Amino acid sequence: MIDGMLLLWYLLTAGCLVFLIYDMFTNTPLMGVMKLAWFLIVLYSGPIGLLVYLLSCRQPLPGTHDRFIAAHWKQTVGSIMHCVAGDATGIIVAAAALYYFTYPNGIDLIVEYLTAFAFGLFIFQALFMKDMMGGDYLLAVRKTFYAETVSMNMVMTGMIPVMVILTEHLPGSDDPTSPRFWAVMSIAATVGAIVGYPVNSWMVKRGLKHGMMSPNMGGDMGDMDMGGDPVPATSPDHGAGGTEGSTEGAVGASVPQTTLVAVFVFTVACLLAGVWLASNFVELNF
Repeated sequence: MIDGMLLLWYLLTAGCLVFLIYDMFTNTPLMGVMKLAWFLIVLYSGPIGLLVYLLSCRQPLPGTHDRFIAAHWKQTVGSIMHCVAGDATGIIVAAAALYYFTYPNGIDLIVEYLTAFAFGLFIFQALFMKDMMGGDYLLAVRKTFYAETVSMNMVMTGMIPVMVILTEHLPGSDDPTSPRFWAVMSIAATVGAIVGYPVNSWMVKRGLKHGMMSPNMGGDMGDMDMGGDPVPATSPDHGAGGTEGSTEGAVGASVPQTTLVAVFVFTVACLLAGVWLASNFVELNF
């Protein structure tokens, strides 16, 4: 019965991907990195991801995209979707490869975390953002390191318990050739996005992380300091992509270093709590 339900879900997901691709190339103007992010999100979460796309990103009428995505919650959706696309991809790649080895499950989690972090920071953040920072890849790494770290910690806080518990109790779900493997990853990515939303909202509002991007937004993010010196979110390069009249999320001063450290420590504590929760249902070995 489970496999039959999964087959139906994957058929719906295929239909959602067809619609998404058609819409992104014929209706909704998106930067290349956001097209890839949305494709991966819908691939992993199916109709749920498409629904989020329709509500937060798809322009209802031609020429209305910048104004449509101006709301802070939609900017935050763009931020978390971009993060989850990279992190979830890294986790899936690592989990699929680790299936063919016999490492303890605790070691698997560490490798999956590091792989997800590498995918998120070095590819989905720095590589795709370097053009917005004058083409300097190392600068892009430095300026996105903090945002990726705290966002990644919260996404993994949601994903780890789901992956560990479901993989243990759903036979065959650790095999990447099984539909159940992809079902577990889909659920985990969805939960990770929900758990990671609040910290992304905080970062977008304070200019520490970009939100939903549009080709019409300014292309230079070099003045955006992920280490605690953000520009106001009302800058044409941030927030609503330069939408006139948008003041939501504006800040007038840099985020104090003590606040940045406190948020980082909080996300690490949440990550450890997620591991602890998983360990209450499945024995973790290192």
